[in-house]
Amino acid sequence: MKFITSYLGNFNFEKMVLEFSSKILSIVLLLVVFAIAKKVINYLFKKTIAKSMFLAKYSQARQKTLVKLFHNLMDYSLYFLLIYWMLAIIGLPVSSLLAGAGIAGVAIGLGAQGFLSDLVNGFFILLERQFDVGDSVKLNAVTGTIAGTVVSVGIRTTQIRDFDGTLHFIPNRSITIVSNLSRGDMRAQIDIPIYADTNLETVTAVINKVNEENVPNYPEIVGIPNLLGATPSAATGQMVFRVDIFVQNGRQNHIYYTFYRIYQEALTAAGIALPTANTMTRPQFQK
Repeated sequence: MKFITSYLGNFNFEKMVLEFSSKILSIVLLLVVFAIAKKVINYLFKKTIAKSMFLAKYSQARQKTLVKLFHNLMDYSLYFLLIYWMLAIIGLPVSSLLAGAGIAGVAIGLGAQGFLSDLVNGFFILLERQFDVGDSVKLNAVTGTIAGTVVSVGIRTTQIRDFDGTLHFIPNRSITIVSNLSRGDMRAQIDIPIYADTNLETVTAVINKVNEENVPNYPEIVGIPNLLGATPSAATGQMVFRVDIFVQNGRQNHIYYTFYRIYQEALTAAGIALPTANTMTRPQFQK
């Protein structure tokens, strides 16, 4: 009882409230200064780094990638300083904790092994230019295959916009295989189903005529379409007439659907019967 009485007698409630209010006010002022400073730094970043001559020698996609990376690094540094100052205002001996436990020990204690793996893998992705912002890619990750357009490449995560609009945030350490669809020309392989007894010379003549009339209207087509001729489809076993068209990256789907329709309409107009899926021979009708 004497100990409790002595403690309550020495307890200065007014001093405690004053110190608490002072710390709260200091934190609020720090947040205000931080918000203003961040806007100023972002403005200076856009006017200097983002438009520097250093980035001018790179492609536009590479410039976007590097700008987003530098911006992420800047944000990480600013928020680290903010947290450090807030802890210092509260009164926690941050410097002593770091010095006593060691930076490596603190990192492991916070479960940062995965974070460090993200940094290392992200560094090599950027160093080897595996992909840039705006590239169409397929990524084999731990959870499966993700395809889409690269939105952002950060030091920890990569953002991929799926073709249905979904935005995927992928930790860099989870990326195992990168298939970049935006480096070099791509192939649009068109398989037109035909009957086994279809006149191939007529089909070839019709498709050549379609190519002569339409290919000049599509500058994204590279070279001349390659007519491979009749071949069984590996997927269905259906006999098909195969045409390969090489196009600029990102345009293969558009060319595929456009020329598939044009080929089909031209063959039908020429009197060539086209089967439905998995139909090998013409149907026999009783007279």
